Amino acid sequence: MAIKDWLSRRNEGKAPETRASIENPTVPVSAENFFAFFGVNSANLPAVNVDKALTVPAVWAAVAFLSRTLAAIPRHAYRDTKEGAKRVNGKLETVVNGAPNDIMGSFAFWQWFWGQVFTEGRGLAYIERTPQGVDSLWPMDPKKTTIKRNGVKIVYQYEGQEYDAADVIDVPFMRRSCGLRHYGPISQASKAIQLAIAMNDYGSNFFAGGGVPPLSLEGPLPANGDAMKRATSDVMRAVEGAKNANEPVFAIPTGYKLSPVGIDPAKGQMVEARRFQVEEIARAYQLPPVFLQDLTRATFSNAEQQDLHLVKHLIGQWAKALEDELNLKFFGRNNNGRYIEHNLDGLLRGDFKTRMEGYGISIQNGIRTPDEVRGLENLPAIGGEAEKLHIQGATVPLGSQPKPGATPPAANDNTDPEAKAA
Repeated sequence: MAIKDWLSRRNEGKAPETRASIENPTVPVSAENFFAFFGVNSANLPAVNVDKALTVPAVWAAVAFLSRTLAAIPRHAYRDTKEGAKRVNGKLETVVNGAPNDIMGSFAFWQWFWGQVFTEGRGLAYIERTPQGVDSLWPMDPKKTTIKRNGVKIVYQYEGQEYDAADVIDVPFMRRSCGLRHYGPISQASKAIQLAIAMNDYGSNFFAGGGVPPLSLEGPLPANGDAMKRATSDVMRAVEGAKNANEPVFAIPTGYKLSPVGIDPAKGQMVEARRFQVEEIARAYQLPPVFLQDLTRATFSNAEQQDLHLVKHLIGQWAKALEDELNLKFFGRNNNGRYIEHNLDGLLRGDFKTRMEGYGISIQNGIRTPDEVRGLENLPAIGGEAEKLHIQGATVPLGSQPKPGATPPAANDNTDPEAKAA
């Protein structure tokens, strides 16, 4: 007898085992499989894509805040000289800080660019060059771009054309081990976002239904299915009528009782759970919760520290990532002393008091001249003494103090006794 015939006879009369059945010994009895057997699994959670994720206020706030903040920071081109770093003007300054192309301003372009990084997980831009140098930056939709290797080099395929890596600004959220693909924050935090969406949907459905939870009808069972449907319809009409009439009481048939099904949102700690999801999404972006308007544990001092944390450990790092790409792709490995750098002082633009105090310290300690500070505030230069560095003391120009051991100038007034005697 063939083995397959013996097995077929042995299994005659037995119900076939499904792959998902917990009675199948090949299926591990895990929490996921156990809940799946009863119809409760992760597939019941809403699918997450970028548009759906942005309906979660915490995700929307994180993406909007980070993209706008990084877009608002000034970035300038510099060249090293014997006298120190000098700002480079002309077309290069226009591209990096004015208008990257003919149809988009700097803020709009860079907000779009960083928005791609913090949603899809990658920002791409094509560099248009002329014989004179860099002329424009053009956006490339990451969803329509294919990245592949030709030998050891990387090329980008976009709308039927191939672009060399040297002509593409590429800032991924985090690269995969292959060096081509990337991880995106929304895809990696999809479970936390799914839970936030599910709680949003449950809350909206709960309150849209007048705050009435799912109910079970208990009592003598009707004779048949149609009778049960009629009884259920009667109760539903009674509940709906009481809700529309703003009446807290409604009647049900004698001998029947209504009981809520599921967990009371308050007992299920729904408010606490929704607040925790804000913290989870903040973790996905490494963003201090205070910038997602979560002030639950905020105090005056720790909110200020979170502000410092934002610049040092988040904004500064993303600024460095873009600077490296711009410097390498614009100027090459041998940049001849040219580079692009963000001016993180631009974050103080709305903090007048701190900005003025910083200017005062820089002038009094010989770091900046008064005219340099006036230039930062878009004020005209004064010239003369304002072009010189000053130092605290009498706050006088450097070099005007008497040298050690030098004879002080003679008194020339009539209050000197010896002068009067002469």
